[in-house]
Amino acid sequence: MSLTKLKQMDVRIKKIKKAAQELKELSGGIQAVDRNASRILASAKMLEINISDLLEINL
Repeated sequence: MSLTKLKQMDVRIKKIKKAAQELKELSGGIQAVDRNASRILASAKMLEINISDLLEINL
């Protein structure tokens, strides 16, 4: 996998994380939204571990 593609994935992962955090803030305490946003954030964390951290090692 090229470094360019890893960087592109890293940017998208960060966008997903930011969007999920914003959604959670906008939810107004709707539990279903909060729980699902939390799941998205957990998945984004796994992506960070898999891609973003790998990217940091390769730089």
